[in-house]
Order: sequence, then C-alpha cells, then structure tokens
Amino acid sequence: MQNPTASVTSIALPPSSRVTRMYAHPNLADAYTIRLPDNATTDPELLARFMFSHQAAWVGKLLRVRDALVAGFGLKTAKHLEESGRSEPDKHVSVFRIYERTIDEIVLGEDDKHLDFRVSVFQETKAEAAGGGRYLTVSTVVRCHNLLGRTYILLITPFHEMVVRSSMRRAARIGWPTAS
Repeated sequence: MQNPTASVTSIALPPSSRVTRMYAHPNLADAYTIRLPDNATTDPELLARFMFSHQAAWVGKLLRVRDALVAGFGLKTAKHLEESGRSEPDKHVSVFRIYERTIDEIVLGEDDKHLDFRVSVFQETKAEAAGGGRYLTVSTVVRCHNLLGRTYILLITPFHEMVVRSSMRRAARIGWPTAS
C-alpha cells in the first residue's frame, strides 16, 4: 500500500531494540521512524530488503564517490560488500551482513578496521497513547576504533541521515510489501 505523505521522524533509540545497548559509548546513535500501513508485512527482514533494494539512484552515486575516497585508506568498499552479499545472500541484506534476526527486528552491519556499525530495522505496534499503529524504525549505532573512524563518521553523518530518511520515504511512496 502506497503512502505518498509518509513522514520520517527522528527519535531516540527504541528501548526494546537490540542495538540500543550494543555499544556502551557509541560515536553515533540515531533512529528514524515511519508509520507502516496496517496491511504491511510484519517481517523485518522483508521490510529491510524492500527498503534497501528500492533506494534512489543518487544513493548509488553517492556510494561510488564514497568508495573512490576511502579505497586509498584500505577500507571496505560498497563494491566489496556487494560481492560478499552475492556470494552469501542468506547472510546479507543488500551490502549489510546479518547479525541477528528476531520476530520484530533484524540487525545488520559490518566491522572494519576504523569502525564497527549496526543497523536495526525494527517494527513494532504502539499503543494508542503512544500514537497507535505500526511503525518501522531504522536505528544506527557506530563504534569507532581510531581517528580515521571518528573523522569518517564526522564527514558522512549528514549524508547518512539523508540516505536513511530518503530510503524510508521512498519505500513508503512505492508501497511497503504486504502481509501474505
């Protein structure tokens, strides 16, 4: 079901999300939420696969620029991660390795020499007092290992926020996968 007016809101990390307590002192921790239509699937992996496979073309171009800039530092590129994902598709969603799956959340991420990160795609039903309805929250937590990691996060954070918000809005405009 399409939702052309879907609003993506910045929120605190959800207390019940597995990534909330993943790193004691994350260098980045953010979360964005969007209301799901009532008939959307409850499978967080399917929601994640849908969202990451329907990103805007500019996101791919931005990743290519990122790859060109970080390759000289020996960091993993999106191309490298895509190849890993193709060789083990049941262990990856897009370029992200799957770390955990539960009935309401999938935790994705990657570890590299400069930083480790986790992305949670978490769906929950909120009580009427909390706005009611079903919501999808995408949370990111990052732990940097060194100056390169901290510099990298400082530089990419504005782009990260744009990509997450855009990906969620685009999936809503296209129409989230429905429950079968």
